[in-house]
Amino acid sequence: MAKRSDMLDQLEGQFDVLIIGGGVTGSGIARDAAQRGLSVALVEMGDLASGTSSCSSKLVHGGLRYLEHYEFSLVFEAVSERRILMDIAPHLVNPLGFLFPVYEGSRRKLWLVNAGMWLYDGLSLFRSPKLHKKLSAAEVAEIEPAVERTGLSGAPLYYDCSTDDARLTLETALDAVQSGATIATWCRAKSFLKSPEGRVLGAVVEDVHTGALREVKASVVINATGPWTDRTVAMSKPLATGGLLRPTKGVHIVVDAEKLPVNHAVVCFHPVDGRVLFAVPWGDRTYIGTTDTDFEGDPSDVCADADDVRYLIDACAAYFPDHQLTTDDVISTWAGLRPLMAPVSKSGDIDESAVSREHQIVVGQDGLITIAGGKLTTYRLMSAEVVETAVKLLRLSNASPELIRSSHTDREPLPGAIGWPEDDDHERVAALVAEAGGEALGADTAKYLADTYGMRGLQIASLVMEDAALGERLVAGRPEILAQVDWAVHRELAVTVTDVLRRRTQLYYRDHDQGLGCAPTVAARMGQLLDWDKTTEKARLDAYGDEVAMSRRWRHQEPSSPNNGKNGNP
Repeated sequence: MAKRSDMLDQLEGQFDVLIIGGGVTGSGIARDAAQRGLSVALVEMGDLASGTSSCSSKLVHGGLRYLEHYEFSLVFEAVSERRILMDIAPHLVNPLGFLFPVYEGSRRKLWLVNAGMWLYDGLSLFRSPKLHKKLSAAEVAEIEPAVERTGLSGAPLYYDCSTDDARLTLETALDAVQSGATIATWCRAKSFLKSPEGRVLGAVVEDVHTGALREVKASVVINATGPWTDRTVAMSKPLATGGLLRPTKGVHIVVDAEKLPVNHAVVCFHPVDGRVLFAVPWGDRTYIGTTDTDFEGDPSDVCADADDVRYLIDACAAYFPDHQLTTDDVISTWAGLRPLMAPVSKSGDIDESAVSREHQIVVGQDGLITIAGGKLTTYRLMSAEVVETAVKLLRLSNASPELIRSSHTDREPLPGAIGWPEDDDHERVAALVAEAGGEALGADTAKYLADTYGMRGLQIASLVMEDAALGERLVAGRPEILAQVDWAVHRELAVTVTDVLRRRTQLYYRDHDQGLGCAPTVAARMGQLLDWDKTTEKARLDAYGDEVAMSRRWRHQEPSSPNNGKNGNP
C-alpha cells in the first residue's frame, strides 16, 4: 500500500537523504538511493509529476536533432537510456515510428538526412526498436496520406519511443517506496534547517492541505525542483544574477485523430521559424507540439496562450493541407517549462545560442546538491550521478551508513513490468486482464488497463470482479473506470481530483470536456475513501475546475501575430 497519510507519519526522524521535488528526476534519485540502502525522504509541493514531468512531449528519444550540432555523446547517452527504459518499463515505453518528410528546396537534403539516420542507428549500436527505412514520395503517400505531397522528395522512417511521462514518474516513485523510501506529496519545503556552520541539514515542510509544519532532518539535501530550482537555492542563499536556469515554455495541443489522422509521429519544421515539432498519434487523439519560448514568472502559472495555439495550428496547415485545423478543434492543451541550463557569455550575459539540455550537478558551499537541466529520456542516469555525489558527501561528513549497496536501476523492472512477457505481447496481457475482470470488464478497458498499468492491471481488474460497480465507466464510451479511483487512492498516493483525472487517467487531456462531467463522481468516491467532509469535497472539485479553466485561458485571448504559416511551404 502507498497512501499519503502513511508517508506523512514516516517523515519524523533522521534520514540519510532528503530530496525536494517529486518530478521524474527526484523520483529517480529516490529509487536509486533507496536501492543502495540509504534512508530516503522525498517531499513534493504538489502531486508527483505535477510540473514539467507530466508536460513533456511524452517521448523517449535519442535526440536526433542534436546530431546537427555534433552532440554525439548526448545522443549516445540518450539512445542507451532509451534501450534501458524499454527493458525496465516495456508497458510504458513503446516503439513509435517517426516520419521525416523532406521537401524540394529544404536545407536538409534527403541524402544528408538518410546519412544522419545511419549515424543515429549506429550510435544506438543498431539496437533501435527498428532500423530506419528510406521511403520514396509514393511510399510516404501510401503510409501517411495526410502529409503534404507537393514537392516531397521522400522521407526516412526511423524509430524512437512514446511513453506516459506522468506514469513513468509515478512508477519510479512507487518502486522507491517499495525499496523503503518515504515520499510525501503536497508537502512544500518552506525553509532549510542548518548547522551552526551553515550546512543544510534538512528542511521545514508544510502540509499544503492542513498547514501543519514538520522538520525533516537529513545528512544530505538534494534540490530536484526543475523550474523551481533557483527559488529553492534562494531559500539558502541569495542568487547570483540570473541564477542557474533559463526556462523555456513548451506547449502542446490535442485534437481528435479524425481531425488530424497520422499513423506515425510526423516530424515538422515550422514554416515561419523552422523550429522542429511533432504531430503524434495518441490513440483516438493526435497531439501537436511543441513551442519553445522564454518564460519569466511563476512556474505554477504556465499555460498555453493564443499565440502558442495559433503557432501549432499554422504548422499543421503547412504539413497537412487537407486537414485544416481550427481553434474549435482543440480539445485540450498542456504547457510545461524546460529547466534548461543558462550558459553565461564572457560579458556575463546569457548566451542565447548555447542554452543546453545537458544536465549539471552543483554542490553549494552550504552542502545543498542541485540537479538541473537534462531530459526525460536520461532521467535514470542523471539520478544515479546525483546519488553518487550524495554518497561522497555522506562519506566526507562521516554520516555514511556502514554498508552502501550498489543499485540496479538499469535492470530492476518498474512495478507494472514485473512478470511482463519477454516477447512484449500487450495483447496477451490484455487477455489476462480481461479474464481477471470477468464480464463486468469490457475488452477496451482490459486493453487500456494492460497498456497503462502493465501487470498491475490484473489487480485492478480483480477489484471489478469483486465489486461490479467498480467497473462503471467514468465517461460513456471511454475505457476509464471507477476502480482506478480506488487504486489511485490506496496504491498511488492520489489525494486530489486533479491527481486522478490529470495524472492517473489522462481524462484531463483526452476527454472532450476534459473530465468535468465525471469529476463529481470522482470527487464523491474519493470523499468516501479519504473521509472528506462536503466542504473539502467541493474544494477539491473546484480546484479541478480551476485547473481545466487555466488550460483553456487561451480561448479568451486574441493572438498577437497573423496566421503567417497557413499557406506556407514545409
